[in-house]
Amino acid sequence: MSFVETPERAALRESVSAFAKKYGQEYFSECARSGRKTDEMWLEAGKLGFIGVNLPEEYGGGGAGMYELAIVMEEIAAAGTGLLMLVVSPAICGNIIARFGTEEQKQTWLPGLADGTKMMAFGITEPDAGSNSHQITTTARRDGSDWILNGRKVFISGVDQADAVLIVGRTEDSKTGKLKPALFMVPTDAPNFEYTQIEMELQNPEKQFQLFLDDVRLPADALVGSEDAALSQLFAGLNPERIMAAASAVGLARFALAKGVDYVTNRTVWKTPIGAHQAIAHPFAAGKVQLEMSKLMMQKAATLYDAGDDWGAAEPANMAKYAAAEAAVAIVDHTVHSMGGNGLTAEYGIAPLLSLVRISRVAPVSKEMILNFVAQTSLGLPKSY
Repeated sequence: MSFVETPERAALRESVSAFAKKYGQEYFSECARSGRKTDEMWLEAGKLGFIGVNLPEEYGGGGAGMYELAIVMEEIAAAGTGLLMLVVSPAICGNIIARFGTEEQKQTWLPGLADGTKMMAFGITEPDAGSNSHQITTTARRDGSDWILNGRKVFISGVDQADAVLIVGRTEDSKTGKLKPALFMVPTDAPNFEYTQIEMELQNPEKQFQLFLDDVRLPADALVGSEDAALSQLFAGLNPERIMAAASAVGLARFALAKGVDYVTNRTVWKTPIGAHQAIAHPFAAGKVQLEMSKLMMQKAATLYDAGDDWGAAEPANMAKYAAAEAAVAIVDHTVHSMGGNGLTAEYGIAPLLSLVRISRVAPVSKEMILNFVAQTSLGLPKSY
C-alpha cells in the first residue's frame, strides 16, 4: 500500500469530484424534498464508468477495485450528494455476483449494475434479529428444482428503485439439519413479494422499506454461489459495505468541514475572525486529524480486500467505518455549533447532515457491534452474549 495515490487514482478522484460538483447539494436536497430520485446523476455516473469501476472489465466494469469505488463514494459525498445505493448495488451485490455468481448470472446482471441501468438492493436485516444475523428467520426450502422463500426484512434501502433484491435467507443442511445462510436474487416484481415504505425523519432521496416474502417461488438459478458457503460469501459483500460506509462518512465530513472552516474564517466578531479562537479552531483541527486517520484505515481495508484477503480486510473495514462515523458526527456537530443560528437555516444546508451522519453510527452496523468485533477478534476478549 502506497501513501501516494497512483496517477490513475488521482485522475479518477479529480474526475468524480468535478462530476459531483456539477450536481451538488442543492440538486440532492431538491430531490429529497420533492420525492424525486437522483436518476440523472446515477445514470450519468454509470455512463462515465464510475458506478461499475470495481466490476470486471469483461462484464462492462472498470476492472479496478474497492479502493477506486471508495474514491467514487468519497468524492460524491464530499460534494454534498450522497448516493446511498453505491454502497449496495455495485459494492455489495456487484462484488458477490462477480465472485460467486454463475456465468449466466454475471452476464445477466453485471453489465447493468456497472452502467447504472440496473440496480440491486440487499436484504439482510430483520425485525426480530437486529444485529444478530444468526437469528435470521427468512428461510428457503426446495420444491422440486425451485426454491420457496418465506420471511420478513426491514430497513432495506432503495427497493423501489431496484430490479431485484439480494436476500440473505437460510437453508437446511441435508446432513445436519441445521440452517445455514444462503443468498437469493429475488426480482422486485416476483409474485408474493411485497414491500412498504418506512417513514423516516431523514432528508434523503433513497427510501427505506420493509419486505414481505410469503411463499415466493424462485427458480434454481436464483441461488447465488453455494448454499453451504454463504457465510464466507457474505464477507465478500459486508467488507465492501463497511468500506463504502466509511467513504460516505469521510466525504460528508469533508463537505461539512469545508463549509465550517469557510464560515469561521469569514465570520468576524469584535474585529477578529471567529476561527482564530481556539474554542472554534481546535475542534475543527481535531476533526481533521480523526478524518485523515479514518481515511487511511479505509484505504488499508480496501487494499487488503482488493488483494483477496477477506478476513484480513474485516478488521480495518470495521475500524474505518467506526472511526469515520465518529469523525463525521463530531465535525458536523461542531460546524453547526460554530455557525450558530445559521447552522440550522436552509440557506446554509448543514442542518440535514446532523441526521445523515448520525446514521453512520447505526448503519450498516452499529458502533457497539464494531466494538464487540474488535474486542473479541482483535483483542481476544470473551463474548458477553
